[in-house]
Amino acid sequence: MTVVEIDVSVDESQPIREYVGLIWIEEKPGIRLRILARSLEEARSLVSEEYGDGHVISIWSEGDAASPRSGKRST
Repeated sequence: MTVVEIDVSVDESQPIREYVGLIWIEEKPGIRLRILARSLEEARSLVSEEYGDGHVISIWSEGDAASPRSGKRST
């Protein structure tokens, strides 16, 4: 077993948020994820600690996904 240490600087002034996502391990169907973390980077780190590296991972915050994006769109 290989242990990988990931240094994620956590800003503890940030609130804990819920992140959701999917992870695909080899040819198995995607596994739904629910992670409580202070940042997207911390959420990814927690998933890597649990399932290991080398898998396809998709994680997002429902709150961020629902909010409108700022800036202009290019046409």
